[in-house]
Amino acid sequence: MADLEANLDHIIPSSVLPPFMAKFVVGFVSLVCFARSYDGDFVFDDSEAIVNNKDLLAETPLGDLWYHDFWGSRLSSNTSHKSYRPLTVLTFRINYYLSGGFHPMSFHMVNILLHSGISVLMVDVFSVLFGGLQYSSKGRRLNLAPRSSLLAALLFAVHPVHTECVAGVVGRADLLGALFFLLSFLGYCKAFRESDKEGAHSTFWVLLSILLGAMAMLCKEQGITVLGLNAVFDILVIAKLNVLEIVQKVLHKDKLLENIGMLRNGGLLFRMTLLALGGTGVLYMRWKIMGTGPPPFTEVDNPASFADSTLVRAINYNYYYSLNAWLLLCPWWLCFDWSMGCIPLIKSVGDWRVIALAALWFCLIGLICQALCSEDSHKRRVLTLGLGFLIIPFLPASNLFFRVGFVVAERVLYLPSAGYCILLTFGFGALSKHTKRKVHYNVGKNLADKGNQTAAIRYYREAVRLNPKYVHAMNNLGNILKERNELQEAEELLSLAVQIQPDFAAAWMNLGIVQNSLKRFEAAERSYQTAIKHRRKYPDCYYNLGRLYADLNRHVDALNAWRNATVLKPEHSLAWNNMIILLDNTGNLAQAEAVGREALELIPNDHSLMFSLANVLGKSQKYKESEALFLKAIKAHPNAASYHGNLAVLYHRWGHLDLAKKHYEISLQLDPTASGTKENYGLLRRKLEQVQKKDV
Repeated sequence: MADLEANLDHIIPSSVLPPFMAKFVVGFVSLVCFARSYDGDFVFDDSEAIVNNKDLLAETPLGDLWYHDFWGSRLSSNTSHKSYRPLTVLTFRINYYLSGGFHPMSFHMVNILLHSGISVLMVDVFSVLFGGLQYSSKGRRLNLAPRSSLLAALLFAVHPVHTECVAGVVGRADLLGALFFLLSFLGYCKAFRESDKEGAHSTFWVLLSILLGAMAMLCKEQGITVLGLNAVFDILVIAKLNVLEIVQKVLHKDKLLENIGMLRNGGLLFRMTLLALGGTGVLYMRWKIMGTGPPPFTEVDNPASFADSTLVRAINYNYYYSLNAWLLLCPWWLCFDWSMGCIPLIKSVGDWRVIALAALWFCLIGLICQALCSEDSHKRRVLTLGLGFLIIPFLPASNLFFRVGFVVAERVLYLPSAGYCILLTFGFGALSKHTKRKVHYNVGKNLADKGNQTAAIRYYREAVRLNPKYVHAMNNLGNILKERNELQEAEELLSLAVQIQPDFAAAWMNLGIVQNSLKRFEAAERSYQTAIKHRRKYPDCYYNLGRLYADLNRHVDALNAWRNATVLKPEHSLAWNNMIILLDNTGNLAQAEAVGREALELIPNDHSLMFSLANVLGKSQKYKESEALFLKAIKAHPNAASYHGNLAVLYHRWGHLDLAKKHYEISLQLDPTASGTKENYGLLRRKLEQVQKKDV
């Protein structure tokens, strides 16, 4: 939760985070978006549901509203669509009475204000879904996710798919249903407001939530689904159950009785029973009022439901779901009526539109897997509640339980769009986190390349904070700390990196370098060998392994490791140099000379190799050839004090004392602190003084 909030801090300014200001912004934005519909006329279904509906007239007894459908027909009639929404019709009637007739502006204004109010309520709903349910000592609910709840509410307020609900007067059924749906959910949350003991609740608020759910259903049929969402919320947020873990225990018969006991003691079973009984009772009453016969829809209304083949019905239903999902994702084209053949039936699996089904279920299964299997409890909760808000209110329109009278209806997406806003906000936060950590990593890398290690460390640390499993940032940070001799922290970071990603060869090698510096030679050797195991062709690792063996005086192993490095990377100058120097130091001048000549054939312009071979040739008294290599190396790198100093030693040994004096002096000008050069220069001066005395 804190991570999600931090990821949105550069998008949502802190000035709009106080509750009143956040709600004001959401309400204002929703009004601005849909205010243009205030002067619309009665259109399409408005004519039948309002203008021609006698239930709006004063002469129709109010009691008749409870026996009539949404269109003013008796529910017992064979021609009734069984759309039982008496509370919505009652608001139409009040609208008609207050405005003194069928004046569409007043009807539209109520819809706009309803949408604005619902959008404001969404701030509270989303704060619970993102931040969890916590109350202060004074019983006030805390908003622990102000940025994510505000962003999700803004997305809901401006989503174009709400156009039909807000701009079409009959869309008030969906608006009122959503209003009582949200009030029911927030009322259910209040059941736990004064809970000092875990599992305690207020039965009054649970029952009130059920009553508000019934009122939502009396505005629009899908309102009753709030009871299902309340149950999911209770299980995940209040009882904090891990559904996947429970299923696994049930399948393995592991402590099943203990789990059931825990549910009973926590009061969850009691609340689930209340919700189930309340929902069943409300649905039974609804069924009795509607009558036992189903609504009389025709093939024109919903062609797929009349298909003879079960496979064809299933494919087309799923295609309709994918169209609804696309309308939420990309509401590029909207339509008030998708019937009359607007969407041709898919009659075979060879139809290219089947791809849409596959894409939908691929995304859904991916989200469900993340919701169930993620190790992050906050991620599990948000994804599950987002999917619940997306799917549960849509179930009555899915054709799964009964035939509906439409193909696609944008108005039924009003509540499911809240689930989409949750998922989109969460996904945006995750993407922002990935982008931010990548940005911090890249900035840190650039700063490190420019030598600004202090700033690089700060950015690498931030990248690791944003993603505690960012092994590449850990590796680079460990490298810098190693160079700054902060070896303990470097070892901890690199050890964590290889623990997270055991095949991360570069981190294993760097860990070996740190362990070598800490004189933990056995551990360093194991780290190097592990790196080579995961990356067979790793010349740099062979080079560092050779250095380890050299420190341990395992000269043969060191030479073999460096030889492997040069085989894998013939231009590996450091490995060649170390071989020449080791052979030189151990008195193997002939072998050192052979290796040096081989190296220069492969890398003819490498001045460091010229220098190393020149030293060997000088010791072998091949002065002329040694001199040529020294001069060539100095030409390539004239400011290297050691090059001039060793050439001076060669001349000193060769008897060219004036040239020796000249290069000793150049070397000391370049590096006045070189003690060896000072000592050799002193010897040369004494020798020159002796020569001068003899000459005199």
